[in-house]
Amino acid sequence: MAYGYGTAGTRAYGTNEQRGWKHSASRFALLPLRLFLGITFVYAGLDKITDSAFLSATGNGSIGETMRAVRDSSAVPWLVDLALKAPVGFGTAIAVGELLVGIGTLLGLFSRVAAIGGALISLSLWLTVSWQVTPYYYGNDLAYLMAWLPLVLAGPTVFSLDSMGLLRRRRRML
Repeated sequence: MAYGYGTAGTRAYGTNEQRGWKHSASRFALLPLRLFLGITFVYAGLDKITDSAFLSATGNGSIGETMRAVRDSSAVPWLVDLALKAPVGFGTAIAVGELLVGIGTLLGLFSRVAAIGGALISLSLWLTVSWQVTPYYYGNDLAYLMAWLPLVLAGPTVFSLDSMGLLRRRRRML
């Protein structure tokens, strides 16, 4: 049994089994977040791609109408103006981006790239669509942005194609 002592003299570490359990749990800690974000982004991408109203320049529920509605309250109106030059292309890019990010996140394929993509999509939506939401915590895009950051920092986790590739490369080197 190994124990460490904190500044107050209390035990900071338990038995080897306890440390083993904590280590195993920490390996799986980001898996629920990865599943949630992956499923959510796949669903959001598919929802946009299959919604004919969304992928229109004008009309109720269209990306064009949404961009026009948030133009003056956006933190980055130049980005909204850019989207309004080709709203259908912008909407398609967002939908396909969400779909690719979601699939990459679920499979753990190019994990950090997918997480950075998810963070950038969430950042752009926060600065444009949900910027005017008050109080700020009612808008979900900022929360999604913050949720992507641990996956950006951690990289490939368990049950990922990336970690399988790393393991295979390590075995070849031995």
